[in-house]
Amino acid sequence: MEYLYAVVLFAVSSSVTPGPNNIMVMTSGVNFGVRRTLPLLAGICVGFTVMLLVVGFGFGQLFQVFPALHFIIKCLGTGYLLYLAWLIAKAGSISNSKQQAKPLTFMKGALFQWVNGKAWVVATGAIAAFTTSGAGFYTQNLIIAVTFFIASFPAVGLWLFFGTLLKRWLTKDNHRRWFNYSMSALLIVSVLPVIKEIFIQSPTFLSI
Repeated sequence: MEYLYAVVLFAVSSSVTPGPNNIMVMTSGVNFGVRRTLPLLAGICVGFTVMLLVVGFGFGQLFQVFPALHFIIKCLGTGYLLYLAWLIAKAGSISNSKQQAKPLTFMKGALFQWVNGKAWVVATGAIAAFTTSGAGFYTQNLIIAVTFFIASFPAVGLWLFFGTLLKRWLTKDNHRRWFNYSMSALLIVSVLPVIKEIFIQSPTFLSI
């Protein structure tokens, strides 16, 4: 039972803390409302659960054999996150702009996990910390994935709730524009540690 408590605590704390997923969900809640953001929320939760299962079933070992692959994914993912930050900053007012006239879909939310640096850190960390080699490894992996699936909906959904509350205050185009600028900046800040790692690892990668 202590093992399950530890997994639940890790799942809730890592899911509710600020990161690209939560920033995107809150921004979508402000700009599109709850109903239109639910597919994105579901895609994030389902996508990360699938990611946990794949990493646990050996995908992480692939990075040990081909470390350059992890570096390439990290670079592509960071570039995509910066592109999303630019889209958020350019979103403006939904009522006046056709650009980004609809929120991200379920599939985009699910696929986004594979380029989300925080998702990789949490997934590999969870598998490393809460599994042991032996006959019970796959059962432990399944427990971790199910726990994250259950915990992530209310944890990430809390940010959607915050977004809908803010929507009532951000009725003016100018206020919503500055909110989007702020969320874009936060998304960039969340990527800075990964960018730092890329610069540190790039000499090693180029020498291969």
